[in-house]
Amino acid sequence: MHEPLETDYLVVGTGAAGMAFTDALLSHSDATVTLVDRRHAPGGHWIDAYPFVRLHQPSAFYGVSSAPLGVGTVDRSGLHAGFHEQAGADELRAYYGHVMDRHFLPTGRVHYHPCSDHAIGPDGRHLIASRLTGAVQEVRVRRKWVDTGYLEGRIPATSPPPFAVDDGVRCVAAGDITRLAEPPERVVVIGSGKTALDTCVWLLSHGVTASAIQWVRPREGWWLNRRFNQPGEGLPDFFAGVGLQFKAMAQATSVDDLFARLEADGYFLRVDTTVTPTMSRGAMVSEAELALLRQIGDVVRRGHVRRIARDRIVFDGGSVPTSPGTLHVHCAAVGLARPPLRPIFETDRVTLQPLFWGFACFPAALLGVIEATIADTGEKKRLCPPIRYWDEPRDYLSSYLALMAHERARAAYPTVAAWAKGTRLNPMSGLGAHRQHPLVAQTWSELKQYGAAAAGNLVRLLA
Repeated sequence: MHEPLETDYLVVGTGAAGMAFTDALLSHSDATVTLVDRRHAPGGHWIDAYPFVRLHQPSAFYGVSSAPLGVGTVDRSGLHAGFHEQAGADELRAYYGHVMDRHFLPTGRVHYHPCSDHAIGPDGRHLIASRLTGAVQEVRVRRKWVDTGYLEGRIPATSPPPFAVDDGVRCVAAGDITRLAEPPERVVVIGSGKTALDTCVWLLSHGVTASAIQWVRPREGWWLNRRFNQPGEGLPDFFAGVGLQFKAMAQATSVDDLFARLEADGYFLRVDTTVTPTMSRGAMVSEAELALLRQIGDVVRRGHVRRIARDRIVFDGGSVPTSPGTLHVHCAAVGLARPPLRPIFETDRVTLQPLFWGFACFPAALLGVIEATIADTGEKKRLCPPIRYWDEPRDYLSSYLALMAHERARAAYPTVAAWAKGTRLNPMSGLGAHRQHPLVAQTWSELKQYGAAAAGNLVRLLA
């Protein structure tokens, strides 16, 4: 075993959350940080992502606070015409490598251990084991270890299908459709989430006809309209979307009525308007993507797949035919984990979990600022109660209520509030440049009119 390494913080995981937290910690303290990850490079699930994946949100709101992602371009053609750039997997991998090599390591306060596993021994010692050499090193943590993987889910690229696959069946993960040696007779896409949507869009955009695609969709989902989630010149519309939400929250008579109101405003979208969604995870699509997806008429709704045989796909309540010449695309991994909540801040540990409705990197970085600037663990726990990742429509209400509460609570901490107001990870940080825009003035009026009623009604609807 190597000589023990001493560090203030041991951050386990260098995905988007771990990198955002570490960046904020480095910017707001003189702490030393040791980063460990089983992958060979920083970037978390982006290292394993399917080749055609892109951020569903604008690049401007993603990454670490101290290093911009992208250059602020607007797409001029294709399905994303008129929208700000959304980084793809290659760009994100390069970005996180750049952050590590050009921002973190030059501080002299960061040690990075890729291709390594973290374990806590029976005596409570933190141990790092290299996957390349087997060498084990103790890490003596002076302050806290940071668990960024408590909510880590599974993705199709690195997980087997959650159903049985008989011999002779062609079944691949989403990313493998870019490497086919011969064309299939038809394609069956299995899954309801963003990976399945992306896969269908990619196939349709590359010449596969809608009639050649069958979409096995266990659930229908609500999706955010990308039009209301743009930076720069799109911020007045972004802010107007906040006003639409407050008005709907104040006036809705039920959860379903709230979503119906926001669908009528164009804020929420669904692929099939005849089916009530049971899923709402906060991902975005454009109306152009939606029009493409609606071309697929062969949609199977029989619940979750249990087995794919050579001649049929078996569900809990029946089956549909398939064939040896059919390519089955597995987009049905569990996704984000939802274990029991635990305190984010403890005496010797930080467990990253979501705080409120919003983009993922902003709250992760916010937790880093709070850890660095507020000393009392009890106060940090009071300020930052965790919430579960959203999955059902009701979760949108509870997570938005958490956002309202957190914005009020952090106002008591000037350093935290000032950072939150100014960081590029907070979409509202650039709103001041548009204060004279008519939409902005109108929305401020709506927030004053509906704000208190919205919060009170959310409580009632959740009850």
